[in-house]
Amino acid sequence: MADSDDWRVTISVSYAQAGQAQQSFSLRQVEEDIRRQVGGGIVAGAGEAQIFLYAGTEAAAGDAERIARDVLAGHGMAAESALHRWHPIEERWETPGVPMPQTKAERQAEHQRLVDAEAAESLATGVAQWEVRAELGSHRQAVALARKLESEGRAVVRRWKFLIVGASDEDEARELAGQIRQEAPADAAVMVEQAGLGWPFPPS
Repeated sequence: MADSDDWRVTISVSYAQAGQAQQSFSLRQVEEDIRRQVGGGIVAGAGEAQIFLYAGTEAAAGDAERIARDVLAGHGMAAESALHRWHPIEERWETPGVPMPQTKAERQAEHQRLVDAEAAESLATGVAQWEVRAELGSHRQAVALARKLESEGRAVVRRWKFLIVGASDEDEARELAGQIRQEAPADAAVMVEQAGLGWPFPPS
Protein backbone atom coordinates (compact mmCIF):
# COMPACT_ATOMS: atom_id res chain seq x y z
CA MET A 1 0.00 0.00 0.00
CA ALA A 2 1.38 3.43 -0.93
CA ASP A 3 2.31 5.90 1.74
CA SER A 4 0.43 9.19 1.85
CA ASP A 5 3.42 11.06 0.44
CA ASP A 6 4.83 8.71 -2.20
CA TRP A 7 4.06 11.24 -4.95
CA ARG A 8 5.17 14.87 -5.04
CA VAL A 9 4.12 17.76 -7.25
CA THR A 10 6.50 20.73 -7.25
CA ILE A 11 4.88 24.00 -8.34
CA SER A 12 7.59 26.54 -9.15
CA VAL A 13 6.82 30.25 -9.36
CA SER A 14 9.46 32.63 -10.65
CA TYR A 15 11.16 34.77 -8.02
CA ALA A 16 9.71 37.87 -9.64
CA GLN A 17 6.21 36.45 -9.38
CA ALA A 18 6.80 35.34 -5.81
CA GLY A 19 7.92 38.85 -4.96
CA GLN A 20 4.75 40.32 -6.45
CA ALA A 21 2.66 37.80 -4.57
CA GLN A 22 4.22 38.75 -1.26
CA GLN A 23 3.14 42.37 -1.74
CA SER A 24 -0.55 41.50 -1.57
CA PHE A 25 -0.66 37.93 -0.32
CA SER A 26 2.18 35.61 0.58
CA LEU A 27 2.91 32.38 -1.25
CA ARG A 28 1.96 30.60 1.97
CA GLN A 29 -1.50 32.14 1.71
CA VAL A 30 -1.75 30.72 -1.79
CA GLU A 31 -0.67 27.38 -0.34
CA GLU A 32 -3.47 27.57 2.24
CA ASP A 33 -5.96 28.31 -0.52
CA ILE A 34 -4.74 25.24 -2.41
CA ARG A 35 -4.81 23.15 0.76
CA ARG A 36 -8.49 24.00 1.35
CA GLN A 37 -9.44 23.01 -2.18
CA VAL A 38 -7.46 19.78 -2.57
CA GLY A 39 -8.85 18.25 0.62
CA GLY A 40 -7.39 16.21 3.45
CA GLY A 41 -5.67 13.55 1.34
CA ILE A 42 -2.99 15.97 0.14
CA VAL A 43 -0.14 17.38 2.20
CA ALA A 44 0.95 20.85 1.09
CA GLY A 45 3.92 23.01 1.95
CA ALA A 46 5.49 26.19 0.58
CA GLY A 47 9.06 27.36 0.12
CA GLU A 48 10.30 30.77 -0.99
CA ALA A 49 9.04 30.34 -4.55
CA GLN A 50 7.68 26.80 -4.62
CA ILE A 51 4.65 24.90 -3.41
CA PHE A 52 4.94 21.17 -2.73
CA LEU A 53 1.96 18.80 -2.86
CA TYR A 54 2.34 15.26 -1.53
CA ALA A 55 -0.14 12.51 -2.39
CA GLY A 56 -0.52 8.76 -2.06
CA THR A 57 -1.29 8.03 -5.71
CA GLU A 58 -0.37 9.41 -9.11
CA ALA A 59 -4.01 10.21 -9.85
CA ALA A 60 -4.41 12.19 -6.62
CA ALA A 61 -1.20 14.07 -7.37
CA GLY A 62 -2.47 14.94 -10.85
CA ASP A 63 -5.77 16.24 -9.43
CA ALA A 64 -3.89 18.33 -6.86
CA GLU A 65 -1.67 19.75 -9.59
CA ARG A 66 -4.67 20.88 -11.65
CA ILE A 67 -6.29 22.50 -8.62
CA ALA A 68 -3.06 24.28 -7.75
CA ARG A 69 -2.74 25.66 -11.26
CA ASP A 70 -6.32 26.93 -11.14
CA VAL A 71 -5.71 28.63 -7.78
CA LEU A 72 -2.52 30.28 -9.01
CA ALA A 73 -4.24 31.40 -12.21
CA GLY A 74 -6.97 32.96 -10.07
CA HIS A 75 -4.25 35.01 -8.38
CA GLY A 76 -2.80 36.00 -11.74
CA MET A 77 0.27 33.80 -11.27
CA ALA A 78 1.74 31.38 -13.81
CA ALA A 79 3.90 28.47 -12.71
CA GLU A 80 5.73 25.37 -13.88
CA SER A 81 5.11 21.99 -12.30
CA ALA A 82 6.93 18.68 -12.05
CA LEU A 83 5.74 15.28 -10.85
CA HIS A 84 8.02 12.85 -9.01
CA ARG A 85 7.69 9.57 -7.15
CA TRP A 86 9.70 8.61 -4.07
CA HIS A 87 12.03 5.69 -4.70
CA PRO A 88 12.36 3.94 -1.31
CA ILE A 89 15.51 1.98 -2.18
CA GLU A 90 17.39 4.71 -4.01
CA GLU A 91 16.03 7.13 -1.38
CA ARG A 92 15.40 9.96 -3.80
CA TRP A 93 12.64 11.45 -5.94
CA GLU A 94 12.42 10.00 -9.45
CA THR A 95 10.29 10.78 -12.49
CA PRO A 96 7.24 8.51 -12.90
CA GLY A 97 8.85 6.73 -15.86
CA VAL A 98 11.57 5.17 -13.69
CA PRO A 99 10.38 1.61 -12.95
CA MET A 100 10.13 0.43 -9.35
CA PRO A 101 11.64 -2.96 -8.44
CA GLN A 102 8.90 -5.58 -8.18
CA THR A 103 10.72 -8.77 -7.16
CA LYS A 104 13.13 -9.58 -4.35
CA ALA A 105 15.95 -9.96 -6.88
CA GLU A 106 15.18 -6.57 -8.40
CA ARG A 107 15.09 -4.94 -4.96
CA GLN A 108 18.42 -6.53 -4.07
CA ALA A 109 19.93 -5.34 -7.34
CA GLU A 110 18.66 -1.77 -6.73
CA HIS A 111 20.08 -1.85 -3.21
CA GLN A 112 23.44 -3.09 -4.46
CA ARG A 113 23.60 -0.30 -7.04
CA LEU A 114 22.91 2.24 -4.29
CA VAL A 115 25.59 0.75 -2.02
CA ASP A 116 28.11 0.68 -4.87
CA ALA A 117 27.37 4.33 -5.66
CA GLU A 118 27.81 5.32 -2.01
CA ALA A 119 31.12 3.46 -1.75
CA ALA A 120 32.35 5.05 -4.99
CA GLU A 121 31.40 8.52 -3.75
CA SER A 122 33.17 7.89 -0.44
CA LEU A 123 36.36 6.92 -2.27
CA ALA A 124 36.09 9.75 -4.79
CA THR A 125 35.42 12.51 -2.27
CA GLY A 126 37.30 11.14 0.73
CA VAL A 127 34.15 11.59 2.83
CA ALA A 128 32.21 8.70 4.42
CA GLN A 129 28.54 8.57 3.44
CA TRP A 130 27.29 6.70 6.54
CA GLU A 131 28.05 6.59 10.25
CA VAL A 132 27.47 4.47 13.32
CA ARG A 133 26.68 6.22 16.60
CA ALA A 134 27.16 4.43 19.90
CA GLU A 135 26.24 5.64 23.39
CA LEU A 136 28.07 3.72 26.10
CA GLY A 137 27.22 3.44 29.78
CA SER A 138 30.36 5.21 30.97
CA HIS A 139 33.28 7.33 29.83
CA ARG A 140 35.66 4.43 30.53
CA GLN A 141 33.67 2.09 28.28
CA ALA A 142 33.66 4.66 25.48
CA VAL A 143 37.44 5.14 25.71
CA ALA A 144 38.06 1.38 25.64
CA LEU A 145 35.82 0.77 22.63
CA ALA A 146 37.22 3.78 20.76
CA ARG A 147 40.77 2.51 21.21
CA LYS A 148 39.81 -0.94 19.95
CA LEU A 149 38.10 0.45 16.85
CA GLU A 150 41.02 2.80 16.16
CA SER A 151 43.42 -0.15 16.40
CA GLU A 152 41.40 -1.74 13.59
CA GLY A 153 41.93 1.33 11.41
CA ARG A 154 38.56 2.98 12.03
CA ALA A 155 38.11 6.75 12.09
CA VAL A 156 36.45 7.40 15.46
CA VAL A 157 35.24 10.56 17.15
CA ARG A 158 34.59 10.25 20.88
CA ARG A 159 32.64 12.70 23.01
CA TRP A 160 32.56 11.56 26.64
CA LYS A 161 30.28 8.50 26.46
CA PHE A 162 29.51 8.79 22.73
CA LEU A 163 31.32 7.35 19.71
CA ILE A 164 30.75 8.10 16.03
CA VAL A 165 32.42 5.93 13.39
CA GLY A 166 32.39 6.61 9.65
CA ALA A 167 31.53 4.02 6.97
CA SER A 168 31.61 4.14 3.19
CA ASP A 169 28.09 2.82 2.55
CA GLU A 170 24.95 1.56 4.27
CA ASP A 171 25.93 -2.11 4.21
CA GLU A 172 29.32 -1.41 5.76
CA ALA A 173 27.68 0.78 8.40
CA ARG A 174 25.20 -1.95 9.35
CA GLU A 175 27.96 -4.56 9.49
CA LEU A 176 30.03 -2.24 11.69
CA ALA A 177 27.02 -1.62 13.95
CA GLY A 178 26.63 -5.37 14.40
CA GLN A 179 30.30 -5.65 15.36
CA ILE A 180 30.00 -2.80 17.85
CA ARG A 181 26.90 -4.35 19.42
CA GLN A 182 28.85 -7.56 19.98
CA GLU A 183 31.88 -5.81 21.46
CA ALA A 184 30.10 -3.12 23.48
CA PRO A 185 28.28 -3.67 26.81
CA ALA A 186 24.74 -4.99 26.47
CA ASP A 187 23.18 -1.66 27.47
CA ALA A 188 24.96 0.35 24.74
CA ALA A 189 22.71 2.15 22.26
CA VAL A 190 23.93 1.74 18.66
CA MET A 191 22.38 3.54 15.67
CA VAL A 192 23.07 3.64 11.93
CA GLU A 193 22.42 6.80 9.91
CA GLN A 194 23.62 8.77 6.91
CA ALA A 195 26.66 10.84 7.77
CA GLY A 196 26.40 14.58 8.21
CA LEU A 197 29.78 15.55 9.62
CA GLY A 198 32.15 14.83 6.73
CA TRP A 199 34.07 11.79 7.95
CA PRO A 200 37.42 11.05 6.29
CA PHE A 201 37.37 7.96 4.10
CA PRO A 202 39.32 5.79 3.90
CA PRO A 203 40.16 6.27 7.59
CA SER A 204 43.60 7.78 8.01
